[in-house]
Amino acid sequence: MRRGNALDMVVEAVSVMEFDGSYDAGKGSVLNLFGEVEQDAGIMFGKDLSVGAVAAVRHVINTIRLARLVMEKTDHVLIVGDGAEELAKQFNLWVPSTELINENKINRYNSLIRSLRTRYERNTELARRFSLMGTVGAVALDRDGNLAAATSTGGTILKWPGRVGDSPLPGAGYWAENGVCAVSATGIGEFIIRAMASLRVANLVRDGVSIGDAVRQVVDYVTKLFGPGNIGLIAIDKVGNVASAFNTEVMGRAWSREDMGRVVIAHFAADQFP
Repeated sequence: MRRGNALDMVVEAVSVMEFDGSYDAGKGSVLNLFGEVEQDAGIMFGKDLSVGAVAAVRHVINTIRLARLVMEKTDHVLIVGDGAEELAKQFNLWVPSTELINENKINRYNSLIRSLRTRYERNTELARRFSLMGTVGAVALDRDGNLAAATSTGGTILKWPGRVGDSPLPGAGYWAENGVCAVSATGIGEFIIRAMASLRVANLVRDGVSIGDAVRQVVDYVTKLFGPGNIGLIAIDKVGNVASAFNTEVMGRAWSREDMGRVVIAHFAADQFP
């Protein structure tokens, strides 16, 4: 907060979670149906609506930094697969698969594979059945009024290789627009994409709805369409009001300001937030 802008803030926050290994992003990314890691990430700067995103990345820990490179070092918005891997090599973000796949992940993968009724079992049902959703994201507002959002994920466990979720898609997994709000989403990507959840929040705020009411309305909309247990949103508006909403049992979230000297952490719906 003291040294950078909103874009720097969201990158740093997400990078910490990617390195932590406790979340389904970066080091903690789950394995797909073929036992491989495939990560997606996206970032957006509200000042000029610039976007950078990557998908199906196998050899990167800080995938959000790779997404920022797409934004700042290329003319593109979204780069996937081998192209994203080559970009990672050029900027020293590429790591061997041993940095991302360990014995615990392999044992968990083998156990889940044995429990499948069929290799074509619906992935959304797997996510619900095993409660395996841990996408990470951050939103920020800086002293110049710039908004930024970032989202990073390893996707849903046992997903079909090449599957891309909401996290790299602007309007779905994230949105940032100066003068409006910044949003980051987590949950089952297919439903979040179909609802264009993050852009839907921004549209409501632009129409005069408060940020708290906007995220709740969008979560309620998704729940009505697709049932519970599939979405969570964090958001911040142009004056720094913070909000969250989710239809899962828990969603870890936290917020702080430069002058607070502490971080407020919440997990359950009844926890104070902000």
